[in-house]
Amino acid sequence: SRAVADWRLAVWTLCSVLLPVLITAWCSYQRSRRQLLIRDIFRKSKHDWHYTDLFGQPSYCCVCAQHILGGAFCSCCGLRVSESCLKKADQRFLCKEIMMRGTAGAPSSMPHHWIRGNVPLCSCCMVCKQQCGTQPKLCDYRCIWCQYTVHDECMVDCLRTEDCTFGEFKDLIIPPYYLSTVNQMRKEKRTSFEKVVPYCRKHWMPVMVLANTRSGNNMGEILLGEFKMLLNPVQVFDLSKIAPAKALQLCTWLPCNAVRVLVCGGDGTVGWVLDAIDEMKIKGQERYIPQVAILPLGTGNDLSNTLGWGAGYAGEVPVEQILRNVMEADGIKLDRWKVQVTNKGYYNLRKPKVFTMNNYFSIGPDALMALNFHAHREKTPSLFSSRIINKAVYFFYGTKDCLVQECKDLNKKVELELDGERIELPNLEGIIVLNIGYWGGGCRLWEGMGDEPYPLARHDDGLLEVVGVHGSFHCAQIQVKLANPVRLGQAHTVRLILKSSKMPMQVDGEPWAQGPCTVTITHKTHALMLYHSGEQTDDDDASSLSE
Repeated sequence: SRAVADWRLAVWTLCSVLLPVLITAWCSYQRSRRQLLIRDIFRKSKHDWHYTDLFGQPSYCCVCAQHILGGAFCSCCGLRVSESCLKKADQRFLCKEIMMRGTAGAPSSMPHHWIRGNVPLCSCCMVCKQQCGTQPKLCDYRCIWCQYTVHDECMVDCLRTEDCTFGEFKDLIIPPYYLSTVNQMRKEKRTSFEKVVPYCRKHWMPVMVLANTRSGNNMGEILLGEFKMLLNPVQVFDLSKIAPAKALQLCTWLPCNAVRVLVCGGDGTVGWVLDAIDEMKIKGQERYIPQVAILPLGTGNDLSNTLGWGAGYAGEVPVEQILRNVMEADGIKLDRWKVQVTNKGYYNLRKPKVFTMNNYFSIGPDALMALNFHAHREKTPSLFSSRIINKAVYFFYGTKDCLVQECKDLNKKVELELDGERIELPNLEGIIVLNIGYWGGGCRLWEGMGDEPYPLARHDDGLLEVVGVHGSFHCAQIQVKLANPVRLGQAHTVRLILKSSKMPMQVDGEPWAQGPCTVTITHKTHALMLYHSGEQTDDDDASSLSE
């Protein structure tokens, strides 16, 4: 009997150990199988499905009408469904059509596309003007194009068939019927789109959104969804999946000199888009060149600051207001410069390096900080997902350089020429050549403390401002307005000769270590930008920003 008892104990012990393991394995298998099914639906669907564990507002499943905390949502049309209802929702509901299909003739209008439930908070009924979505259930309707909302009891048959006006942003949206008509005309090799609605409308200024989801504070993914909700999804591009040059070909389907491009990213992303626009000029597409606005998601954002779009975006302004700002912005020009770096020696067999500069060129401590920062970010990119962390790393390397002074005696290693005239250099550690007003993440470098008379710095006058700094500590003093830079002059052409040793250099935040060479900076072209007057972060002179 003792042997039987021991055997039973062994069996029960084995069961108590194996059962939880088997249950866990089974649950894990079911979860992974469910995730594979969800991913398969996401991949094949015409909806732009995403999954979240927690919705940002009280939400109800569009299929079963049950309250849900998390689930799938479409970033284009706004559908929200539970995991179990995802397949039904995908089959039952249509998403936003980027182009109308199967229509005879050339349509110039389309009906509302209503989605029931989960209307935005504080939205009002277009019929009775009372608040919508106040009941704790799936209720009321929203048009996914014009964003108008209607109570269940106010929804009448005429509203279901009524033509959609596209709401507040009708001048920015590319309607699906326009794209289908133009597509048919291009197939027939007709290129005169002037009579196509809304091409013929006077104030139509379609906007394209180009977002870099890898910039700065990783807000690009959220913004992509919010802009797709308000605009035609065909107008919104993820630059991590499609190059700007390809995205900008949409401009050739749109009115000449009317398109506006909103670049969501840092100054590097803006430069990337401006380079793609220059390629359009080379291809003979100059009449389709768009004007460029900026939503600053990077670390420094000096170009954005100069053009009035602010020093950094963290979600504090709703996307609706951003689109209003783009509509109201004024067109201006921005100088772009060619930076040619020719290495000494090698019997001139090596091709010179050529860069395009929008913001600034520098040699010295700030370039060294950028070089150290980039080297660190290349090793551990996951650590650099926050603007605050990025600036803290810059501060660390700046403090380190104050102690080490790796760039001292720069004036003995370089020669500087402004418009062909040799400049006698004082004792310096760095030289900075500026095209725009801001530098170093929000500092007005040319103005300094603002206590001395000087010619105004402009970004459209074909002149560069050249300043010197005594070191990292001097840079920090200038940034908090406790010191002035060493103003070396203004010029149309800048030539800098590095006679000996290796020095850090940078163009628009892209750094490298450079041996003996000659750097020549000359005017290249103008870029058409948009200036917003409501986001100044310093006391700017209005005349410095006018054309």
